[in-house]
Amino acid sequence: MITLFFAAGDDNWNQYEGPLILALEKAKISATILTKSPANPETVDYIIYAPVAGALTDFTPYRNVRAVLSLWAGVEKLAPNKTLRQPLCRMVDPGLTEGMVEYVVGHVLRQHLGIDRYIINPNHDWVQKCPPLARERSVGIMGLGTLGTAVTTALRALNFNLSAWGRSPKPDLEMPYFHGADGLEALLSRSEILVTLLPDTPDTRGLLNAQTIAYLPYGAALINPGRGTVIDDVALLAALDQGALSHATLDVFHQEPLPKTHRFWQHPKVTVTPHIAADTRPLTSSRVVVENIRRDQAGLALLHQVDLARGY
Repeated sequence: MITLFFAAGDDNWNQYEGPLILALEKAKISATILTKSPANPETVDYIIYAPVAGALTDFTPYRNVRAVLSLWAGVEKLAPNKTLRQPLCRMVDPGLTEGMVEYVVGHVLRQHLGIDRYIINPNHDWVQKCPPLARERSVGIMGLGTLGTAVTTALRALNFNLSAWGRSPKPDLEMPYFHGADGLEALLSRSEILVTLLPDTPDTRGLLNAQTIAYLPYGAALINPGRGTVIDDVALLAALDQGALSHATLDVFHQEPLPKTHRFWQHPKVTVTPHIAADTRPLTSSRVVVENIRRDQAGLALLHQVDLARGY
């Protein structure tokens, strides 16, 4: 019998109770699940975590915890915690990945096909302007983690001309790939549509600023369902105002909810979506959590373990 501490809030527990118990039963794992801070933290074997209001912040008493299993894909609110010395695993949920692929593909096609000119056409202008084929449209992907890889697979199936950028080398990719500071300009300068799927780390914050946004082709479109901190909002608005960028579709922001007074809401070249590009699904994510518990109990390596030094 193992002890789990569900440190993810009452609202999440209401959604996860059934799926988590079902996943444990299917894996034939006997567990006691605590939903409140235990009187004796040393009895806890695994912590299932989400950084909700009032969430656990001091992991020091949980000396025997074998892993902290996050329900969130992003761990920027947890990885810097100096009391966290236990292994941390981020959430890689198949349902979340599918949702992200659908969001990105939909918005890439929107920009590629120029759909807005027909939807927003109050004067009923008869403008016959055919878009290029997908193979003639250059799409850049920033970030080739689980989500970025899934997105490139879907866009490749539609024949888009893809290239990607990351912070470290990735040999043997089936598309142009650039990495590090030296490769950033090369990727941006060829991206008519840019998709950012980077994590929030000290190295990525403000990566798209006045200098780097200027590398994009004139009239490029930006789609950001990754992390709001990657973009300098002031620089982005300036590029949109000047016409250097044709559109920005933003799902994530420095402050969430996005303040009602923020210019993004009113800007004619900005689409705001309220952090809905992808969400963790209790049914599928419970299976991921339980699979990691099963693996650890069997002496196997944990899945999706975070490098705390790098922050992802």
